[in-house]
Amino acid sequence: MQAIFLSDRAGEIARVYADATAAHLTQAAGASAKQYTKAEVLASPERFGDVKYIFSTWGMPHFTESEIRAIFPALECVFYSAGTVQAFAREFLNCGVRVFSAWQANAVPVAEYVTSQIILANKGFFSACPAMSGGDCKGAKALAKGYPGNFDTPVGIIGTGAVGRLVCKMLKPYRLRVLASSIELTPQLASELGVEISDTDTIFRTCQVVSNHVANLPETVGMFKKAHFESMVPFGVFINTGRGAQVVESDLCAVLKARSDLTAVLDVTYPEPPEENSPLYSLPNCLLTPHIAGSSGAEVRRMSEWMCEEFERYQKGLPCPFEVTAQMLEHMA
Repeated sequence: MQAIFLSDRAGEIARVYADATAAHLTQAAGASAKQYTKAEVLASPERFGDVKYIFSTWGMPHFTESEIRAIFPALECVFYSAGTVQAFAREFLNCGVRVFSAWQANAVPVAEYVTSQIILANKGFFSACPAMSGGDCKGAKALAKGYPGNFDTPVGIIGTGAVGRLVCKMLKPYRLRVLASSIELTPQLASELGVEISDTDTIFRTCQVVSNHVANLPETVGMFKKAHFESMVPFGVFINTGRGAQVVESDLCAVLKARSDLTAVLDVTYPEPPEENSPLYSLPNCLLTPHIAGSSGAEVRRMSEWMCEEFERYQKGLPCPFEVTAQMLEHMA
């Protein structure tokens, strides 16, 4: 066989690869319709010597360089229908295997989630809704008056990777002033995205909504601290769909407790979910969602479709926009 579907998570290939997509790859790439696990590969390594392509998703196992060279001597590409490849890509790249990832496809639902939250946040939805739903009509109206709406309102995007850039693009149709902070944000890119170049401190200090899209790297752990949250404008909203560990949560909780006008919308926490006694559960101005910003439901199939298209480009010798290089691993999520 020339290609295999590989994942250590039971049923994950069937969930991510629609029947039509899997059938097409079975025919076009010579893939076996079976989902293999690493244990099965190691049990019969001689069966995989002719494999040229691996199609995977969440649950992609880690292989050492020696395992790759011994088991997959003919391997050319790994097509990963999910997001980050940090857990497995280096070894394949070191063996000369090309790696492709649907991380930008996974950015689409995250950006959709964030854009909708920003628009709602500027209208005071997260404060006024609980009050109104609880029967406090007068209080709900009073709360809503504290928010500026969506007209020339400053919004801050921290991190302009795949998600951050897409959020900026999705915000373009709205009458908002978008400030962005990123080490890779050049004047040309800022112009293309329609944003103003700024920095993290200024964004927290001046923007009505602050949204985190920083890459998950050791140096970004704990980067958002008490001083950032204390400096937020009245009725400011902090949205986190990046990583929970990038926030010093004890600092965030302390500020939310002291300033009831602020709101935090957290789709990610650290740990995830929060520990049983975490104050995040009891703070009325902290809204938690169960890591739903990324691809869920039928949305996951977008990623396998993108990797199927990437495979076809590879076969035709065309440029492949979703290829991951060793250099990219130094800064991507």
